[in-house]
Amino acid sequence: MITISRLTRALVAFVAVQVVLFALSAAFPPDMARARRSSPVVLDHRGAWLRALPVEDGRWRVRADLQRTDPTFQKRLIAVEDARFHGHLGVDPLALVRAAGSALIHGHASSGASTLTMQTARLLEPRPRNLGSKLIEMVRAAQLEARLTKREILALYLTLAPYGGNLEGVRAASLAYFGHEPTSLTDGEQALLIALPQSPEARRPDRRPEAARAARRAVLDKMVRAHVLTEAAASEAEAEPLPRRGAFPVLAWHAAGELALAAPAGQPSVVSTIDADLQTRLEPMAAAVAASQGPDVTAAILVVRIKDRAVLALVGSAGRERPGGWIDLTRAVRSPGSALKPFIYAFAFDDGALAPDTQIDDAATRFADYQPENFDHVFHDKVTAREALAYSLNVPAVATLEKIGPDAFAARLESAGVRLVRPKAAVKASGLALALGGAGITPRDMAVLYAALGDGGVAKPLAFTEAEAKSRERMGGTRIVRAEAAAQVLDILREAPAPRGRAPSALTKGGPAMAFKTGTSYGFRDAVAAGVVGGYAIIVWTGRADGGARGGLTGRDAALPLLFDVADVIDAPAIAPRPIAPKAAPGALQRLRQASEGPRLIFPPDGATVQVDDVGPGARGLVMAAGGEDLTWYVAGQPLASDPVSGKVIWRPAAPGFYRLKVVDAQGRAASARVRIKAPVG
Repeated sequence: MITISRLTRALVAFVAVQVVLFALSAAFPPDMARARRSSPVVLDHRGAWLRALPVEDGRWRVRADLQRTDPTFQKRLIAVEDARFHGHLGVDPLALVRAAGSALIHGHASSGASTLTMQTARLLEPRPRNLGSKLIEMVRAAQLEARLTKREILALYLTLAPYGGNLEGVRAASLAYFGHEPTSLTDGEQALLIALPQSPEARRPDRRPEAARAARRAVLDKMVRAHVLTEAAASEAEAEPLPRRGAFPVLAWHAAGELALAAPAGQPSVVSTIDADLQTRLEPMAAAVAASQGPDVTAAILVVRIKDRAVLALVGSAGRERPGGWIDLTRAVRSPGSALKPFIYAFAFDDGALAPDTQIDDAATRFADYQPENFDHVFHDKVTAREALAYSLNVPAVATLEKIGPDAFAARLESAGVRLVRPKAAVKASGLALALGGAGITPRDMAVLYAALGDGGVAKPLAFTEAEAKSRERMGGTRIVRAEAAAQVLDILREAPAPRGRAPSALTKGGPAMAFKTGTSYGFRDAVAAGVVGGYAIIVWTGRADGGARGGLTGRDAALPLLFDVADVIDAPAIAPRPIAPKAAPGALQRLRQASEGPRLIFPPDGATVQVDDVGPGARGLVMAAGGEDLTWYVAGQPLASDPVSGKVIWRPAAPGFYRLKVVDAQGRAASARVRIKAPVG
């Protein structure tokens, strides 16, 4: 008869054994280091794959996600590899007995006893295949079962399972062999993915197709015997062609790589703000534009949703196969040309120094030792600030910058977190060159500024992850200009001349009103176009990655058409067209002259006083401008010849003083002007 004391001793002994086992398990836990090291995967905002980076030794170990893994595949994997997976505690006693009996009868084990949990333990801590290792795997399997759920163990197996070469995990294998995530797999794909981990190198379909085909057939037979696949379906699956390994899918290579590198250790994925559909459409557009502009040209595109500063698309280059294609040019410091002019006028409006209809002189002007010219070397006399910005006139922009101060201008931009890179030898006068691209800025910082214009003058950092976007939407930001001034500038930019083949935004019924500005740097190195439309800010850049000069490609010609194409792809919400308000035009454009009226003299205008650097044959000279055809210029009765290089008529006054100019067309009709030339004394 069992006494109470004997029962008590037995119970105490049982508890003691359990305590010892628990202590040993706690003291010698499974090594989970390999499970914690997985390839960081960057996803778009909907969860679509963008890019991943390998782990140590260049291995692709992508964390499995059972929610995004074909459930039929999971069911069949368990049926083939470990039918009692959900019933055992890591070790399957029946499988052990079967394997032992097989070994006694055949002299070797013809059926395996390793459960999925034991295989997972072996993948966590690889050891030589022998009896001692098998016993350790059994202990480790029990420890895993005590620590993890069945789904966690299955996910761990599907993360670490080898699939040949440097592929680990079902996601890496599915992407490399089939070109898609394992969310939906064919019967043949499932069978191959079940077969490969048992002998990954010997069964690689890209290197040993016959062995892979035989292994797939064996798994299909097991599926049929397990009643998870019909004979007919197995025959169809056997006929599926074997895959060859391909490259991992990559989208938004630069942005996704940056996010993957910055991902915290152990974080399996990063949900970015990138829209994969939009990115897929923009990358070939950038490549096509770059190819059309020359073999050394590349391009970059940024699309930012203004409300939360989410970067929806980032094309860092026109392709990694092009020169400099590995460089993310949205981070490169480049000259913006005239693309910062809107902020000069915005700050002037904000300070009360100007109003949109304030008249500014557009004439040859020297600012200390800095003398800017308009891009076309033509001056327009008196213009309004609205006209000066809409037509990107240089002298009024420099005059306005002088009014508000270049240092104050730079400080206000930098208060928004924008970095301007100015020449080391800059002096006070050269600071005015900020108006015309005299300081470098990245396209990303330009996106910050233009998004601020579209957000009532409030600047915020760009957001590259969904978490950052949520934060940006809540944050207050930095106000760089009042909302009224920002709105005035956007209104002017909407009236800028549209690119060829595009109707002005005010005439596009029901279409989005594009507010845009272009820029061209010295030597045509950089062509920039920036726009705000329908709640988005867009930056487009084209040029050479090495910053080299290229012939005659302006922001208007090389970047602006792409900006409008990007806006079309975004499908920005329509904005009702505004009525076109009549504006005072520059003096030379006040009325449309008919050809029968004869030539019209544009520069120098009648009565003008022109300040020049120097006089005489070696002087830089003035570029003459007039409307009409077959024109001949005369100064004091003497004809002026065209410059043999540029084809323009350049006048180099012999001395300061008053001159009578005349321009005559082929029919003898003439226009004249009396001008005064002033030059530095001494």
